[in-house]
Amino acid sequence: MAEGAQQRKLVSSGSAFERQIGYSRAVVVGEWVFVSGCTGYDYKTGAISDDVAEQAEQTMRNIDAALAAAGASMADVVRARYILPDRRDFEKTWPVLQKWFGDVRPACTMIQAGLYEEAMKIEIEVTAKKGAVPTEGMML
Repeated sequence: MAEGAQQRKLVSSGSAFERQIGYSRAVVVGEWVFVSGCTGYDYKTGAISDDVAEQAEQTMRNIDAALAAAGASMADVVRARYILPDRRDFEKTWPVLQKWFGDVRPACTMIQAGLYEEAMKIEIEVTAKKGAVPTEGMML
Protein backbone atom coordinates (compact mmCIF):
# COMPACT_ATOMS: atom_id res chain seq x y z
CA MET A 1 0.00 0.00 0.00
CA ALA A 2 1.28 3.49 -0.86
CA GLU A 3 2.59 5.65 1.94
CA GLY A 4 -0.27 7.57 3.58
CA ALA A 5 -2.92 5.39 1.90
CA GLN A 6 -5.71 4.03 4.06
CA GLN A 7 -7.55 0.76 3.62
CA ARG A 8 -11.24 0.74 2.74
CA LYS A 9 -13.48 -1.64 4.63
CA LEU A 10 -16.81 -2.44 2.96
CA VAL A 11 -19.81 -3.13 5.19
CA SER A 12 -22.72 -5.11 3.72
CA SER A 13 -26.29 -5.49 4.94
CA GLY A 14 -26.58 -8.67 2.88
CA SER A 15 -28.92 -7.03 0.38
CA ALA A 16 -28.74 -8.44 -3.15
CA PHE A 17 -29.00 -4.85 -4.42
CA GLU A 18 -25.52 -4.05 -3.13
CA ARG A 19 -23.84 -6.42 -5.57
CA GLN A 20 -26.35 -5.81 -8.39
CA ILE A 21 -26.02 -2.03 -8.26
CA GLY A 22 -22.43 -1.82 -7.03
CA TYR A 23 -22.53 -0.18 -3.60
CA SER A 24 -21.93 -0.94 0.06
CA ARG A 25 -24.21 -0.23 3.02
CA ALA A 26 -21.22 1.57 4.52
CA VAL A 27 -17.59 2.24 3.70
CA VAL A 28 -14.94 2.76 6.38
CA VAL A 29 -11.76 4.69 5.59
CA GLY A 30 -9.60 5.27 8.62
CA GLU A 31 -11.80 6.84 11.30
CA TRP A 32 -14.45 7.92 8.75
CA VAL A 33 -17.64 5.95 8.10
CA PHE A 34 -19.85 6.75 5.10
CA VAL A 35 -23.30 5.15 5.32
CA SER A 36 -25.32 4.85 2.12
CA GLY A 37 -28.86 6.15 2.03
CA CYS A 38 -31.10 3.98 4.19
CA THR A 39 -34.87 3.76 4.02
CA GLY A 40 -37.64 2.57 6.32
CA TYR A 41 -37.64 -1.06 5.26
CA ASP A 42 -37.23 -3.56 8.05
CA TYR A 43 -34.44 -5.63 6.50
CA LYS A 44 -35.45 -8.73 8.50
CA THR A 45 -39.10 -8.80 7.37
CA GLY A 46 -39.05 -6.74 4.17
CA ALA A 47 -41.94 -4.67 5.55
CA ILE A 48 -42.26 -0.89 5.35
CA SER A 49 -44.80 1.28 7.21
CA ASP A 50 -47.08 3.76 5.47
CA ASP A 51 -46.26 6.31 8.20
CA VAL A 52 -43.31 8.64 7.54
CA ALA A 53 -42.40 8.89 11.27
CA GLU A 54 -42.36 5.09 11.59
CA GLN A 55 -40.23 4.90 8.45
CA ALA A 56 -37.84 7.46 9.94
CA GLU A 57 -37.54 5.37 13.12
CA GLN A 58 -36.78 2.19 11.16
CA THR A 59 -34.35 4.11 8.96
CA MET A 60 -32.46 5.26 12.04
CA ARG A 61 -32.35 1.68 13.36
CA ASN A 62 -30.93 0.59 9.98
CA ILE A 63 -28.29 3.32 10.16
CA ASP A 64 -27.45 2.40 13.76
CA ALA A 65 -26.87 -1.22 12.69
CA ALA A 66 -24.64 -0.15 9.78
CA LEU A 67 -22.60 2.10 12.05
CA ALA A 68 -22.22 -0.67 14.65
CA ALA A 69 -20.99 -3.07 11.95
CA ALA A 70 -18.45 -0.40 11.00
CA GLY A 71 -17.25 0.01 14.58
CA ALA A 72 -18.99 3.36 15.11
CA SER A 73 -22.15 4.66 16.75
CA MET A 74 -24.82 7.31 16.27
CA ALA A 75 -22.81 9.55 18.62
CA ASP A 76 -20.08 9.64 15.93
CA VAL A 77 -22.36 11.08 13.21
CA VAL A 78 -21.12 14.45 11.95
CA ARG A 79 -23.27 14.85 8.80
CA ALA A 80 -26.78 13.73 7.82
CA ARG A 81 -28.83 14.15 4.67
CA TYR A 82 -32.59 13.68 4.80
CA ILE A 83 -34.29 13.03 1.46
CA LEU A 84 -38.08 13.10 1.27
CA PRO A 85 -40.38 13.01 -1.76
CA ASP A 86 -42.72 15.43 0.05
CA ARG A 87 -41.06 18.18 2.07
CA ARG A 88 -44.32 18.66 4.01
CA ASP A 89 -43.64 15.29 5.70
CA PHE A 90 -40.32 16.46 7.15
CA GLU A 91 -41.80 18.05 10.27
CA LYS A 92 -43.52 14.73 11.12
CA THR A 93 -40.06 13.13 11.44
CA TRP A 94 -38.62 15.72 13.82
CA PRO A 95 -39.45 13.84 17.05
CA VAL A 96 -37.62 10.77 15.70
CA LEU A 97 -34.63 12.81 14.55
CA GLN A 98 -34.55 14.60 17.93
CA LYS A 99 -34.59 11.23 19.71
CA TRP A 100 -31.58 9.93 17.77
CA PHE A 101 -29.61 13.13 17.13
CA GLY A 102 -30.76 15.57 19.84
CA ASP A 103 -27.45 15.41 21.72
CA VAL A 104 -25.30 14.65 18.68
CA ARG A 105 -26.54 17.52 16.52
CA PRO A 106 -24.75 16.72 13.23
CA ALA A 107 -24.67 19.16 10.33
CA CYS A 108 -27.78 18.31 8.27
CA THR A 109 -29.54 19.00 5.00
CA MET A 110 -33.11 18.16 3.94
CA ILE A 111 -33.68 17.58 0.23
CA GLN A 112 -36.96 17.00 -1.57
CA ALA A 113 -36.50 14.37 -4.29
CA GLY A 114 -38.19 11.30 -5.67
CA LEU A 115 -37.13 8.00 -4.14
CA TYR A 116 -36.73 4.60 -5.80
CA GLU A 117 -40.11 3.20 -4.71
CA GLU A 118 -43.41 4.97 -4.05
CA ALA A 119 -43.63 3.30 -0.63
CA MET A 120 -40.45 5.09 0.51
CA LYS A 121 -41.20 8.35 2.33
CA ILE A 122 -37.72 9.11 3.66
CA GLU A 123 -34.12 8.17 2.96
CA ILE A 124 -31.25 9.19 5.22
CA GLU A 125 -27.51 9.00 4.65
CA VAL A 126 -24.88 9.84 7.25
CA THR A 127 -21.17 10.39 7.64
CA ALA A 128 -19.50 9.57 10.94
CA LYS A 129 -16.04 10.02 12.38
CA LYS A 130 -15.17 7.47 15.01
CA GLY A 131 -14.49 9.08 18.35
CA ALA A 132 -16.01 12.45 17.36
CA VAL A 133 -17.42 13.50 20.73
CA PRO A 134 -20.14 16.20 20.58
CA THR A 135 -19.36 19.32 22.56
CA GLU A 136 -21.01 22.72 22.76
CA GLY A 137 -19.87 24.96 19.99
CA MET A 138 -19.78 28.62 19.16
CA MET A 139 -22.58 30.95 18.17
CA LEU A 140 -22.38 32.73 14.84
